[in-house]
Amino acid sequence: MTRIILIGAGSGGKALVELFHKHPNVEIAGVADKNEEAAGLALAREFGLPVTTNYQDLLAEKDIDLIVDVTGDPAAARVIDRLKTDGTEVIRGSAVRFIWEFIDATNKTEALEDKYQLALRELDARAESEFIIGNNPKMKEISELIARVAPTPTTVLIRGESGTGKELVARAIHRHSTLSDEPLVTLNCTALSPALLESELFGYKRGAFTGAYADRKGLFEKADGGTMFLDEIGDMSLEIQAKLLRTLQTGEIRAVGDVQTKKVSVRIIAATNQALEKAIRDGTFREDLFYRINTFTITLPPLRERTEDIPFLAEYFLQRARAKVNKRVESIAPKAIALLKAYSWPGNLRELENVIERAVVLTSSSVIEAEHLPLHVQDLPGFTPQKGFMASKSQVIEQFERQALASYLSEAKGNVSRAAALANLPRRTFHRLLAKHKLTHPTRNRAFET
Repeated sequence: MTRIILIGAGSGGKALVELFHKHPNVEIAGVADKNEEAAGLALAREFGLPVTTNYQDLLAEKDIDLIVDVTGDPAAARVIDRLKTDGTEVIRGSAVRFIWEFIDATNKTEALEDKYQLALRELDARAESEFIIGNNPKMKEISELIARVAPTPTTVLIRGESGTGKELVARAIHRHSTLSDEPLVTLNCTALSPALLESELFGYKRGAFTGAYADRKGLFEKADGGTMFLDEIGDMSLEIQAKLLRTLQTGEIRAVGDVQTKKVSVRIIAATNQALEKAIRDGTFREDLFYRINTFTITLPPLRERTEDIPFLAEYFLQRARAKVNKRVESIAPKAIALLKAYSWPGNLRELENVIERAVVLTSSSVIEAEHLPLHVQDLPGFTPQKGFMASKSQVIEQFERQALASYLSEAKGNVSRAAALANLPRRTFHRLLAKHKLTHPTRNRAFET
């Protein structure tokens, strides 16, 4: 750590105060200027640095490595050279300008690197997936909601089970907003402890805690002018909730260890898989924060409630897996599709994507067959003694009915009369079973043909 003294705090001195104060390997031991109203002194006071109007007071400081003289006064230069302690270097004139330009260029490079990393994160996330609507009426309604809310600055809360595509919706909102050219910064609130989450959101000042060797911008500051997506906001601690609420109300952030606040303009999109109303009753989520983020809500259905979209989704994930694994797999067999539609998908889209990629790896031909699906997707549930006879029997029958209906419907290309004939069932009975299991044919917008 280099300890320095700045003598001369006019406009040039002020710039040096700002530059050196941000540098992790420099400590400013004092700033001097004969003018008490000098801009550099005012800034140094804001930073909590020692200031004086008599530079000779600073020359007695011990362990000073460098004196930066920007007074341009030959008389002051002679006094400084005479009174400085042994081992202390003095720079002035062109040497000071060189250091200023060097540090300024370094800071600009770091700022560009921050923007570059944000851009990489955005490109990676866009490459991961796109929001797929499909034929499910609920998803079409959600698409319309996205189109309506995207151009506005309104805060959005996205609700739904894990793996339903909440982040994809957030990205779609940002992509169709007026802020689409600005950063989209994402943060999973579950992944960090409260202390780390605070510093990640709001940044920190050098010396705020052990290991804080330099100032660091938080995600709010990096997202300034753009959008922030806070995933699993229900897992945020009450302390951080209070600080987030203050930022949403005032547009101000305060870095950890700082006494100053900064203004930011950030659109918030939040997501949760929790019942926040219950969390409010349990005292784990602030009611005032809930009403602040619940301005506009989009609720995503689980995959088991949009089975008509499974063939589209499976085909999309097949294309992605084919490119990722670099393997020519062209299609998914009808029986495999029927099994995919019959499965309940507790992991939703994320689980379906993993199942398709696994199948692409396993198949030795250009087609994914039923045998390439995981056993828990292929097989009917076995007998579970703990559930009891009747409960196990009902579960097996439900699963069998769903799988058989999907298979007949697929084989009949959506023609219910033909599917009922293949199943050797009355058409009305087949219709009733379809309604019971909410099954439709995958390639048509209408529920089915008769």
